[in-house]
This record gives sequence, C-alpha cells and structure tokens, in this order.
Amino acid sequence: MLKPCSRRLFLADAARLVVAGAVLPLAKPVLAALPTARSLEFDHTHTGERLSVVFALGDRYLPEGLQRLDWFLRDHYSGEVGSIDPQLFDLLFQLRQELGCEQPFQIISGYRCAQTNARLRRTGGGGVAKQSLHMQGKAIDLRIAGVPLVDLRDAAISQGAGGVGFYPYDEFVHLDTGRVRSW
Repeated sequence: MLKPCSRRLFLADAARLVVAGAVLPLAKPVLAALPTARSLEFDHTHTGERLSVVFALGDRYLPEGLQRLDWFLRDHYSGEVGSIDPQLFDLLFQLRQELGCEQPFQIISGYRCAQTNARLRRTGGGGVAKQSLHMQGKAIDLRIAGVPLVDLRDAAISQGAGGVGFYPYDEFVHLDTGRVRSW
C-alpha cells in the first residue's frame, strides 16, 4: 500500500506526464505556425523514415531541430551520426520556397562517414569524391516527387550558394554548402 504522501507525488507526476504527452505532439504545429518559423519535411528513400521539423525561428537555430536532422540524415549504411551544416537547411528551405512546393524532399544521401565514402568509391558507379562534402555534413543528395529534376537543379543553381550536381540517370540532385559551382 502506498503512503498518502507517495500517492500524491505519484498522481502529480502522472498528471505532469499526461500533460506533457498531450502538449509535445502539439509543439511542432504551434512552432510551425509562427511567422518566423523555418521548417522542412523529408522522406528517406533508404530507411523509409519521415521527418517534419522546425529547425529555426528567425535567425536562431533550434538545437532540438538540428539534432533531429543530424539523426535523420545519418549515414544509412553505418548508422554513424554526423553534424550537418545548418546552412544546408537554409538552402533547402529557400529552395522549397522558390519552387513553391510543399512536397517533402526525398533523401538519397546525407552524412557519410569516411569508411562508407571509401567503400562507395571502390564499389559504386562513380561520382563519389575522395574528399566528399558528405563526410563533413555539408552535402545532400535528393529529389522532390512531382518536381522535374531539371527544375530542381535550375532552382538550386539560381540560389548562387554552394555546389549543385545533376544526376538524371540516378534521379537526384546533389546540393552542398561548398564553393559555388555546378556539374
């Protein structure tokens, strides 16, 4: 039998958990509704995972949002989580606005550890750079359902920020926060 004091503490803790459980699912929509909120949506083609996240409010990045993005964009071969450059998320947010698109980005590749990068260089069909910006968390390969790759590429180039690679045969566009260039 619980002591009355312990019972009260138990009920108070349970009430707090119920309230937290009810509020947490509402936090993302509430944040996303703020006028300065910047959010992104993703589907990962290899893991089947989906993510919708607010990563910044105004000029302030949200640490929890960035952590969720780092996890989502982890090396899907090794499971290693890298630190993704927040400027990449800014680029994706601007790109989505320019395209006027609400579809999620379909992720082919985000962060890559050095071992995965080396293996893909040895066994892949090419296109994997020895010093890939994927290993620094500064690159992403993606597409958007319903948006022609040419339009995605052109919109990315028009941003004038970072590198843009066009891979129509493999059905993706590479974006990075390195120097401005395209191929």
